[in-house]
Amino acid sequence: MALDIHSAPSRVPARLDGRPVPKRIALVALATDHTSERDFARICDPDQVGVYVNRIAFENPTTRETLLQTGPRLTEAAAQILPEEEVDVVVFGCTAASIVLGNDAVTRDLNAAKPDTPCVTPSSAAFDAFEALGARRVSVLTPYSAQVTDELAQYFATHGPEVVNAACFGLTDDRRMARISEDSIIEAGIAACDSSADALFLSCTALRAAVCIERIEDRLGKPVVSSNQAMVWRCLRLAGITDPVSGFGRLFEL
Repeated sequence: MALDIHSAPSRVPARLDGRPVPKRIALVALATDHTSERDFARICDPDQVGVYVNRIAFENPTTRETLLQTGPRLTEAAAQILPEEEVDVVVFGCTAASIVLGNDAVTRDLNAAKPDTPCVTPSSAAFDAFEALGARRVSVLTPYSAQVTDELAQYFATHGPEVVNAACFGLTDDRRMARISEDSIIEAGIAACDSSADALFLSCTALRAAVCIERIEDRLGKPVVSSNQAMVWRCLRLAGITDPVSGFGRLFEL
């Protein structure tokens, strides 16, 4: 039996805050990504930061050709994150795609949707992290094929630190990259790090590397930077959040 109830206006008016959460990060991720959102959730304080995500199509295998196809998808994806609202940072969560597209091109595509907004990619964040850590020579470990890894090493050599050496797992499907075990990441990272390197870089946002960093640093005695760790760190700094975060390496202790 239907009840005869009529709603009435609240006697208490709705008072609106400026934002539901003080800081906003807009993340464009690959449709196949298992890891980036989880790492943002691990590191960011949800009372300070809202991470708003949209995904773009990505077709494996991970090659230069498929990575280039992500570029035309960035602007629309970023535009659909809090449409017509400002965000503090906009970030594209794919290291290899940022390398083949170039960080300048990624910035132009993201700013076409979010004008005058700081832009971050994992590779640009890594360069900032190396500078903050004083690392001029780095060893690199990736989950990619040798071809994609070589392109990353060349981009780093041109735009960032000197690459002393690079090693790779040789995978071409980013969903498999996300399944690489933590023990494998730790052992391969230690094996890949040359004694002359100032730091080790663990590439790929799919890689579950952020949770391995402190264990690798403890054994190497030198800084370790991963794609997601650097990406989150740089986003937080650009948003004005400088609080140290424990559990994710020396970078977050700066």
